[in-house]
Amino acid sequence: MTHPAYEIIGANRPGRWLITCDHASNHIPNSVGLGSLGISAADMSRHIAYDPGAAGLATALSEQLNSPAILSQFSRLVIDPNRGEDDPTLIMQLYDGTIIPANRNIDPTETQRRLNTFHRPYHAALAQLAARRSDTVILAIHSFTPCLRGRAPRPWHLGILYGTDARLSCALLDVLQNEPDLCTGDNEPYRGQLPNDAIDRHAISANRHNTLIELRNDLITTPTDQTLWATRLAPLLTQALHQAEHSQQEP
Repeated sequence: MTHPAYEIIGANRPGRWLITCDHASNHIPNSVGLGSLGISAADMSRHIAYDPGAAGLATALSEQLNSPAILSQFSRLVIDPNRGEDDPTLIMQLYDGTIIPANRNIDPTETQRRLNTFHRPYHAALAQLAARRSDTVILAIHSFTPCLRGRAPRPWHLGILYGTDARLSCALLDVLQNEPDLCTGDNEPYRGQLPNDAIDRHAISANRHNTLIELRNDLITTPTDQTLWATRLAPLLTQALHQAEHSQQEP
């Protein structure tokens, strides 16, 4: 199912996972700056506009876990679906050294229009998918750049991010200790939770198991890379979920 704000893959897949990809696309709809935010094509291909490789990884994980996935269909620079509506970084005006001209003087009317056209429909669809089962597990897929401008290189292959509900994330970190070739970040390269972000809204508020995986984007540049990572991660995620639920049941 495709909507201007989102795409749903495998809507009828029966698995209990729900894979989300908040930053799947760098698309600028024609209703926003006639399809341009005023920055270069090179900047639009960077992580500031979307999470490179994340959409393909989320799609492959949807297949591996036999579960649905929801992918955004607009750039995070239009409006960021992984931010609360009152977050000051909801519509970025400056990101990793790049000024976003179309966002510099954005007014409340345009902000509300983007919320109503993109942000709210995405979250409504995500909420509906999450509610399809009583035991839904939310798996958020993101990617990160190997190095921000002027910063030190990031050594991690992947990061496991979490906030107040770390049940599944801690189990996954434990499982990943048995993968010695991987450098895994524990709440790196970012802290895992922002108030009213997607995990907070759709997982923590409903006491759903959840985790957020960040893959370094140079590791998932091709469909082959994305499939290989999904094939590797899917059984580890399944093992971690079993471990998290088993430990929860122990006295």
